[in-house]
Amino acid sequence: MKDYNEIADIFKALADPNRIMIIDMLSCGELCACKILERLCLSQPTLSHHMKILCQAELVRGRKDGKWMHYTLSQERFAELGGLVKELSSAKDDCICKSEED
Repeated sequence: MKDYNEIADIFKALADPNRIMIIDMLSCGELCACKILERLCLSQPTLSHHMKILCQAELVRGRKDGKWMHYTLSQERFAELGGLVKELSSAKDDCICKSEED
């Protein structure tokens, strides 16, 4: 059974233009938070907020290096998300629209 709340949380994490831009930037590889800050002209607390949401949704991974965080995309999570979108938008035998009595 799908966890629709978890799915909704992932889509909520993606439902912000700044977070989509961050994901687009990270598609080229790991970036330091300082580079993301420079490009998006965000404050450090605002960037931290966006990164927290992306990390909680497991779309992005962070690692500390000195005083800065470095971020990368979770390719595995994006692969799961791609499969999930395909599954949700495709007809299936166990669809929730079908009752057990059918």
